[in-house]
Amino acid sequence: MNAVTEGTFAALRGQLQEAAAALADGPDALEGILLGIVDDVDRAVREPLEIFPVCHHSPASALAMARRLREKQPKVVYLELCEDMAPILTELRNCRLPVAVQAFATEVDGFPAEWAPLSVVAPITEASAEYQALAYALDTPGVELVLVDRSCDHVFEWQEKPADPAEPVGPDAPVAQEEAALHGDAVGVEIGDLRPRFAELEEHLLRHGRVRHWSEWWHQYVELPLADADHDTYRQVMLLIGSLFRRLAPGDPHRVRVDEDRERYMWTRMRAHLAETGTDPADALYVCGAFHAASRVEEFGVHGAGTFEITPPSATKWQYGLIPSSHAAIEAQFGLAAGSVSIAASEWAKNLRRTRVTPYRLAGQAGTRTSKKAAKAVPAAVPAPPLDASDKLTGFLRRPPVLDRLDEAELLGWSVEIVRAARRNGYLASTADAIAVFETSILLAGLRERAKPTPYDFQDAAVTCIEKDSVPGRRDVRRLVEIMLGGDRVGQVGYDALPPLARDVHDRLAPLNLKLQQRGVQRALLDMASRPELEQCSDVLWMLRYLLPHGAARPIMGERRLGERPIQESWDLALGTHQRALIELGYEGVSIEQVLEQRLRRTAYGPQATTATVLQAVEDATLYLRSRRLADELGRRALEVLATERSVDGAPEVLRRVRGLLAYYRTSEPALPAWIESFVTTGYAHYCTLLPTAFADDDASVRQVAAMLGFLFSMEGLALSLGCDRNQLELAVAQSHPEDPAKTALLWAARTQLGRLTRADLRARCAELLGNPLVVPAYPRYLSGFLHALEPVPGLADFVVEAVSHAFAQLPDPVLLPWLPTLITTLRGSGADLAPLLIREAGRVFPGRLADLDAWTPPWRAEPASAAPRPARDRASAPRGPALLAAHPATCDAVADLLGCTGTWQSAEPAPAGAALLARHPDTAEALKALLATP
Repeated sequence: MNAVTEGTFAALRGQLQEAAAALADGPDALEGILLGIVDDVDRAVREPLEIFPVCHHSPASALAMARRLREKQPKVVYLELCEDMAPILTELRNCRLPVAVQAFATEVDGFPAEWAPLSVVAPITEASAEYQALAYALDTPGVELVLVDRSCDHVFEWQEKPADPAEPVGPDAPVAQEEAALHGDAVGVEIGDLRPRFAELEEHLLRHGRVRHWSEWWHQYVELPLADADHDTYRQVMLLIGSLFRRLAPGDPHRVRVDEDRERYMWTRMRAHLAETGTDPADALYVCGAFHAASRVEEFGVHGAGTFEITPPSATKWQYGLIPSSHAAIEAQFGLAAGSVSIAASEWAKNLRRTRVTPYRLAGQAGTRTSKKAAKAVPAAVPAPPLDASDKLTGFLRRPPVLDRLDEAELLGWSVEIVRAARRNGYLASTADAIAVFETSILLAGLRERAKPTPYDFQDAAVTCIEKDSVPGRRDVRRLVEIMLGGDRVGQVGYDALPPLARDVHDRLAPLNLKLQQRGVQRALLDMASRPELEQCSDVLWMLRYLLPHGAARPIMGERRLGERPIQESWDLALGTHQRALIELGYEGVSIEQVLEQRLRRTAYGPQATTATVLQAVEDATLYLRSRRLADELGRRALEVLATERSVDGAPEVLRRVRGLLAYYRTSEPALPAWIESFVTTGYAHYCTLLPTAFADDDASVRQVAAMLGFLFSMEGLALSLGCDRNQLELAVAQSHPEDPAKTALLWAARTQLGRLTRADLRARCAELLGNPLVVPAYPRYLSGFLHALEPVPGLADFVVEAVSHAFAQLPDPVLLPWLPTLITTLRGSGADLAPLLIREAGRVFPGRLADLDAWTPPWRAEPASAAPRPARDRASAPRGPALLAAHPATCDAVADLLGCTGTWQSAEPAPAGAALLARHPDTAEALKALLATP
């Protein structure tokens, strides 16, 4: 690069000094800012290492980059991108753009635990200068690509907390929110964040530019003028804009410090690389955002004076890969207007056709076409001429805007297409609306002092003329215009660029014969009876349903329960739509079984783990992994958590899970696992201890106390066989003294189950409650307690039917009607267990036909029939033994022959008086007599 003189921008400096004095009534108010901008441009232009300022996803920047790369043919390309992302960039050729380079860390070491998981993405589109630089460097022999920006680890080291994703703006925010899921809540890094950080400046530019948002201002006043500018003009204008926004920034201390540290980081890396390789700065190109190109740090330049110490990264292990992206996802994450990236892609294609510039594309890039004619038309590369450091800014700033003549054919085609799209989406649009859109677009452009309507003018005109007052379908006119001008292009990561886990999933699901990488929902039918190999596909699908978001793998027919294996299943699969989630699973392990096991362990050993959640993890390990080892380990963990719990909040869920696991092990295993036997005994003692407190605690609900009793009563037989003492349960019930009516009824049911209260006493207490006018308003609450009592004491179903019938018959309407919602809520909350019991018992008690209802008498009101005198039975004459065997000995003889037994029939003898054993063995009785007679 030729040396430049100090007077390169002398004329521009003089003009800005005069302007500053005229506008601010003195040369000191604006002189520092205006002349400082010129100094920044002059400094960047003088740098021996050519700086190429860009703006993120700018067609003008991409076009200028393609031109400059073909002219200069640099041997080294320094790119502003996280340096640790370099190894994954070669996989871009296996993807269809747009995609995002992602760094992902599931476990953090050196950062707060609540930040996990950490994710950083850098979206790449074809209409971006960084993609042109990447494609040139990766496909050109002898060219080295060097990423010089801070690592992904430093992204989080240098910030106070993870940044929240930007809120989508514009009328299509719901659509943007839906597509923003492609990036999730990742922190986005980009090249060239050119947006004013001074709110008043942005508002001033939008108001005087007669535009609605920043994307439209940039398109109108930067993109269009720079599309045909030469390299020197483009570079100086972009440096001017970057310096302007930098000097007018409000100066957030943290953000300014991070920006300056990034600039020091990048220049330190470039100087170190130049020194190590001996590369001539004239053979290199530095691609960075225009904001950073106008840097004022001491380390700026090849001969920078300052030294910057790069801190070592943390011990966090990062995983790298590619995830699908979309125009809407980029807009939502970086706060751009809806449709701006799609319009930029449309402008990029239009500029390529108009200028006949051949862009760089990675060899074998999916979704791109390079015609042979265009390839032959590319001229041979020639050495770039020395940069002309002359002042291009003065002429550019004083040049009047170029008025493009109206392209009536293009505008007319837009108008016809939007009317056609509107009619397909339910709008009552006609040819008259197409004419109105055409004329209104021209009118709006004229009002905004534009000779040619921009896509934004056309969009406003279409909304005004077609949408009118309502939106008949899912998409409004603004969204239809975006689709027509290019749509929300969604990228795709190719099979070869997927992590091993994702490739393994595709391979294991290959027998389904579906295009799993295709976006949208596909139906999969699995008939395991005729094709047993599909059973493995079923296992994979159920694990994906557990691991992936809702909708990625959704069962339509078939379910998976403990001890059951379905014969047929039907699935709706959308793995292509949820490709990002599948890729991120690959960062956690090499197989879905490994990832599922890690997540189950994380759930069971997490700080928020409860007994119910750990038991669910045990069930999932048995259901999806069929791993007895993992299930036993998690079961022992459930035992530990149960011993430390001091509340009964999860008792209903614990009861349901334990019952299911017990039923499964009893039918599929020869013996119960040791952990579940210990769980039953520990749970029996645990809930007996907490039972009196739960009855008296107002925070413990009736359902939770009923679940505790359900555990104690249903597990009682097993617990007693394992060494538990029933007196512990009886003492716990005796020490319970509830005040709540529902819990009181529940206690009565428990005492009935233990034999401490008879059915007659229970009926008498209910009758006493109904006979007391002061208690009648609270009687429905007692009934609610009886309904919950069906959980621990299902044998009371007939009594509950009787009690409810009494309530409907005797309670006054002011008391009964407000109670009905409570009854319905109780049945719905526990409907899976309680409602079938009540329905079955009511069907047994009540008549089956309506005609029999008038003559029907409830069984609890019917008088007991007088018992007929039973004839005296002579014990001496009573036959001994089964009468049928003596009457039909042939059957017994046939069974004896089958078993190989021989013998003869004996005649019946008179029954001995008294116990036969006492007569045969009198010593035992004599010893007992002597023991009792001892004083």
